[in-house]
Amino acid sequence: MRLTVGQAVVRFLGQQVTERDGETHRAFAGCLGIFGHGNVAGLGQALLQDERSGIPALPYVLARNEQAMVHTAVAYARARTRMQMWACTASVGPGSTNMVTGAALATINRLPVLLLPSGTFATRATGSVLQQLESPVAGDVTVNDALRPVSRRFDRVSRPEQLPSVLLEAMRVLTDPVQTGAVTIALPQDVQAEAYDWPDDLFSERVWNIGRPPPEPSQVQLAADLIRRAERPLIVAGGGVHYSEAEDALDALSRATGIAVAETQAGKGSLTHGHPLLLGAIGSTGTSAANAVARDADVVIGVGTRWTDFTTASRTAFQHKRVRFININVARFDADQHSGLPLVGDARETLTALTRALDGYRTETAYGEQVAREWAAWDEQVEATYHPPAEVTDRLDDGVLTQGQVIGAVNELSDPRDVVVCAAGSMPGELHQLWRVRDRGGYHVEYGYSCMGYEIPGGLGVRLACRSRDVFVLVGDGSYLMMPSELVTAVQERVKIIVVIVQNHGFASIGALSESLGSQRFGTQYRYRSGRGRLDGDHVPVDLAANARSLGAHVVEVASVEELHVAVRDAKAAPANGGPFVIHVVTDPLVPGPDNGAWWDVPVSEVSDLESTQTAYAEYVEQRKQQRPLLAPTRPGVDPAQRGRTGQTERDS
Repeated sequence: MRLTVGQAVVRFLGQQVTERDGETHRAFAGCLGIFGHGNVAGLGQALLQDERSGIPALPYVLARNEQAMVHTAVAYARARTRMQMWACTASVGPGSTNMVTGAALATINRLPVLLLPSGTFATRATGSVLQQLESPVAGDVTVNDALRPVSRRFDRVSRPEQLPSVLLEAMRVLTDPVQTGAVTIALPQDVQAEAYDWPDDLFSERVWNIGRPPPEPSQVQLAADLIRRAERPLIVAGGGVHYSEAEDALDALSRATGIAVAETQAGKGSLTHGHPLLLGAIGSTGTSAANAVARDADVVIGVGTRWTDFTTASRTAFQHKRVRFININVARFDADQHSGLPLVGDARETLTALTRALDGYRTETAYGEQVAREWAAWDEQVEATYHPPAEVTDRLDDGVLTQGQVIGAVNELSDPRDVVVCAAGSMPGELHQLWRVRDRGGYHVEYGYSCMGYEIPGGLGVRLACRSRDVFVLVGDGSYLMMPSELVTAVQERVKIIVVIVQNHGFASIGALSESLGSQRFGTQYRYRSGRGRLDGDHVPVDLAANARSLGAHVVEVASVEELHVAVRDAKAAPANGGPFVIHVVTDPLVPGPDNGAWWDVPVSEVSDLESTQTAYAEYVEQRKQQRPLLAPTRPGVDPAQRGRTGQTERDS
């Protein structure tokens, strides 16, 4: 079959299928792209031809920002539990390098996306106008090489003959739960348009199985023995619970054993609100309930988590002097964190096997009573944040709300199956603490990279993946100003996303962090420069509502809780094909969320002329004393210090 390279890429991608547990999906939902010189005559022509064929194998969506379109693709893949993905194409030069941040986000979060950046002429018969990068030490270096360190797989097709093996290898990585992330295939602009006689088999339907590798039985037994000796065990659910669709298996283990469950950002919603053993978020952005139980936990069972710094509160969350970790993860690298006992395998299969191995085991009554007590106390704090008392609201300026009121209104007035989307600023931390998840797919916060600007394109991706759910995008003014462009894409595609813009005149999260570090919120507020030369004048009068309206969105501005309730209800009632619905609300960034007693290690200047910094450094020195190396042995048999003595367990010693 004689096709150009671009046409061959489109036809191949349209024939790929993923399969798990007997359920199949078209691997690629479509292609997001922005055309310029480099891809307009190659992939652009191929996508046009595909579209004109009737039912396109690879539907095309025009994006407005290259970084944003990768965010859209990543959000879609997460919402589809990595069973479906998008390809993204960009023009040569700045269009392609704009995808670097999106690629990093995809790879860090282990989410599949295929990037097809255009490149300079492979023949080198001519230079690439406006895109020339001339390296004195390497003739084959192009700007696309910037994608190498942030891609799980990078390749460049400099001859058509290379394409079949490159495409097959790309699919292998994209469908591998351990290796998946951004896969980049750089396509020189001349090669994209070059024709070649391809073997017909290249375009046959190809099924990629997403397997469920079982854990090693001996390791499961070791884990069960360790848990049976525990007095205060704790489960920490990570994103792997969702990707493996292991929520029922987690629920079964927790109920059978009485072990409480805390959640990472990616794992939030593994158990839904109201579960008797749910402690909510853990770590620096966690609940006081989860952190209280974590503090004394002697065995911690991580399920599909990478144990990031926030999850462990910079290694201060777990204070038991002999705490042991059991790490359930499909990736050995993550299963070995904190010297943990590695249970390498699919989360669902491993949890099921562990439940069988723990038959008859149950935590003590006092443990369950503490879990219920701690959660009840936290739930009261959530209520007080959603509906603050008069001593809080009376101090607010007219027309200004608290961020907790905004989160509470959206949470209480949205449907259980609706999805909340966020990524950066103070909002993700408060959502992790406060949001009551009522459906397993109802929480989508990108915190692996916490990328400002992800929110709106991410919300678009979630809505494309979940057409029957309303999607609420909660975004602060700082993140909104980074990347509002995909509102136009949502308008063009008639995709309804409900965007709540929280205007607090700057960076609320970093402002609070700056203050805690003695830096007095320097450079975190949107203010005019005063006569003293500082950015401490009046607020800059940026009208974000007018901006969103100019991009084609329907916009409602609210100045009270009552108006916010009406706006949320109106947004819910808006037609599904009506495009984006934006709610603009002003909040006070100085009203904090509830205290959880956790810490995050951010270094403070050791020497300073500022008293605020000196005070902060003294506090920092004290907090660091709580950090632990988390290096205790994990085998439930003999402690290394007791090696040689038989019949003595760690608990006995």
